[in-house]
Amino acid sequence: MANLRLVIGNKNYSSWSMRPWVLMKQAGIVFDERKLRFDGFDADSQFKRELASISPAGKVPVLLDGDFAVWDTLAIAEYLAESFPDLALWPENRQTRARARSVCAEMHAGFGALREHFPMNIEASLPEVGERILREQAAVRNDVDRITAIWNELLANHRGPLLFGRFSIADAFFAPVVMRFRSYGVPLEGAARAYVHAVTALPAVDEWIRDALAEHDFRPFEEPYRSR
Repeated sequence: MANLRLVIGNKNYSSWSMRPWVLMKQAGIVFDERKLRFDGFDADSQFKRELASISPAGKVPVLLDGDFAVWDTLAIAEYLAESFPDLALWPENRQTRARARSVCAEMHAGFGALREHFPMNIEASLPEVGERILREQAAVRNDVDRITAIWNELLANHRGPLLFGRFSIADAFFAPVVMRFRSYGVPLEGAARAYVHAVTALPAVDEWIRDALAEHDFRPFEEPYRSR
């Protein structure tokens, strides 16, 4: 393969960027990183201007394989799985693989209330906000309940410590949710709580967290609870 490059946004805030970065790092796929600083998302922002020459979608992440661009986290995950079949990024069993794709697609397309009220902010510790949101927003409680139900079922069926036993694309897709749960102090018990610890302890996730904390790049438009 040509030299792989991954274009991402701020590590503290960009949950979508975190997925393929963690996937590639944890799987040992060599790539170069290019980070575009969030400075706004309107058409004349530098962020959008730089992306315009990389991807017609105008969003991060973007995987570049030579001059070929792949955008959208699901498409990137599939491209990597096909490019590195020996890494078994999806589970090998056909039905188990279908279940992994199902929960990734559900994460990819759903949980809008969680995304809206619990934006990823690794540096922040906002348990009081989390407690209030969970008390006031039934839709967020429903999202948390569904996510923990997914985790509990898969961890029970595959005996942990990760969703399908060993690390897979599914864990990369849920890693930003783990970050959200940590930042907002979402109360968890049993297997779900253990899963948060297991994901946080992954070397790739630990490295992402350290990089995020080192940014010190406060973006007011990404800070709804601390910029009011």
